[in-house]
Amino acid sequence: MSDWDATDFALLRAVQEDAGLSSAALARRLGLSQPAVWRRLRRLREAGVIAGQALDLDPARLGFGVTVFLGVKLATKGRVSLEDFERAVGAIPEVQQVSHVLGLYDYRLRVVARDIPDFERVLRRRIMTLPGVGNVEANVLLSEERRPGPLMAG
Repeated sequence: MSDWDATDFALLRAVQEDAGLSSAALARRLGLSQPAVWRRLRRLREAGVIAGQALDLDPARLGFGVTVFLGVKLATKGRVSLEDFERAVGAIPEVQQVSHVLGLYDYRLRVVARDIPDFERVLRRRIMTLPGVGNVEANVLLSEERRPGPLMAG
């Protein structure tokens, strides 16, 4: 088990909701001093609990109106290394997430495109030409409720 207490989890929930909050704002929210918040954040970062900070961009507002989840089954596992596939798929800017999974498919990709014809172009010219790609199944995202994963109480 970890050494994290209820205050650490409250701090993580607050940062997860808004990573841009200052340590002073976090201190006010949690009823702590600013140095105490700063020390806790530093300890959580050093322990790898907070792995980084990222902007949460809205693809639709940037002109990417279609999101597709692809299941990719590699056809030639012995001839193409997983690292080669991951490196090649990672170089495609429309591929936003690459997950190596267990099940019917070897990989699950999250792909954004401007529209369906743009997705078809990305699929045909970029994804289907990757080393080792065999079967591909596409699922178009219709709607999404954005919910950060729950944190256990300390």
